Amino acid sequence: MSQQQPLISHLLELRNKLLKAIGSVLLVFIAIVYWANDIYHYIALPLMRSLPETGSMIATDVAAPFFAPFKLTLVLAFFIAIPYVLYQIWSFVAPGLYKHEKRLVVPLLTSSTLLFYLGIAFAYYIVFPVVFGFFTSVAPEGVQVATDISSYLSFILKLFFAFGLAFEIPVAVVLLCWAGVTTPDELRQKRPYIVVGAFVIGMLLTPPDIISQTMLAIPMLLLFEGGLIAARFYSKKEEDDVPENEHADS
Repeated sequence: MSQQQPLISHLLELRNKLLKAIGSVLLVFIAIVYWANDIYHYIALPLMRSLPETGSMIATDVAAPFFAPFKLTLVLAFFIAIPYVLYQIWSFVAPGLYKHEKRLVVPLLTSSTLLFYLGIAFAYYIVFPVVFGFFTSVAPEGVQVATDISSYLSFILKLFFAFGLAFEIPVAVVLLCWAGVTTPDELRQKRPYIVVGAFVIGMLLTPPDIISQTMLAIPMLLLFEGGLIAARFYSKKEEDDVPENEHADS
């Protein structure tokens, strides 16, 4: 019975943290849903600027003009609320962390959030104009380019998540080296395999065109090199592997 009570208390705390995280997303969504159509228009600008004068976006589904901006706004609300969602996750696991682990968590959470936003910005401002300009320029003569708004939304969300996750590579490298799974020197020796892996991941996460695949793989390789540099500043110290409460008792 004594073992069940801590488990129940942990489950209740987890539920409260999840409710707070979901509530933050809903609050942000409620705050910005009024501008849902404007948000979609802004996200569609890279494609609209690449379309010929006779080209346009269309809605093939009756409900698409409502649900496409609605879905985009909900995803955007999650992106905006990510710092608070990550904070709720950290506050749940923090009591079970060692003292030196707590010192590492805050910079990792901050850097992972900023890198995720940077990946999305890179996709929107750098990748989208190049990719859409290429797609619209290779359309056969006599073919009018008219992209469905739901298909466009699925396309850009896939790229947003792909680039956002790919830009987390430095954090992953630091965590692997800090945990003792590998070392920066070992990762450098495996660089040829990592180069191949980056292009394979780019092929899997992006649409089947060489431009977006390359524009994802190259930043991944650069971020990997940045992660190797950052990983040199983190090492697992045996004297730190003591829970924080034991430090206090001593």
